[in-house]
Amino acid sequence: MTTSEPDAQFVLPSVDFRPIRLAIVCGLAAIVAVGLAAWAGAAMFGVFFGVGLFLGLLNALLVRRSVAVITAQDNPPKSKMALNSATRLLVITVIALAIGYFFRPTGLGALFGLALFQVFLVLSTVLPVYKKLRTGELDGPPAENQIVAAVPFTIFDDSKD
Repeated sequence: MTTSEPDAQFVLPSVDFRPIRLAIVCGLAAIVAVGLAAWAGAAMFGVFFGVGLFLGLLNALLVRRSVAVITAQDNPPKSKMALNSATRLLVITVIALAIGYFFRPTGLGALFGLALFQVFLVLSTVLPVYKKLRTGELDGPPAENQIVAAVPFTIFDDSKD
């Protein structure tokens, strides 16, 4: 089992985050969603779907900002990042749920858009890392748009030899 040390300095692994590319993907997905929803007779579902995508994008941009601010400190506490993340996710989720409730049933598109954004975000960070792993280019200096850090871990070996 691998766990972080309780008093270990909190830092994050290198992540290639490209918000402009993600915004373009979200915009294209929103256009497709509005078109398909209009074709099905529920254009507002597509509009709310796009709102959900852009709520997710806003969340990702706020994450980047908060990570930069918190990790710029000499010894950033884990609790500050956790509280920041929980608060931000709570606010974004409440906004999406309020849209879903007040504009039901088409407002539920915001929740679906928020969920699809998470898929886009994971794919946009995992695929470049996977590509680097396959080509062996993972080592080396970080790119300008990468958030760089390392997480210290303590490894407990529970296997019996």
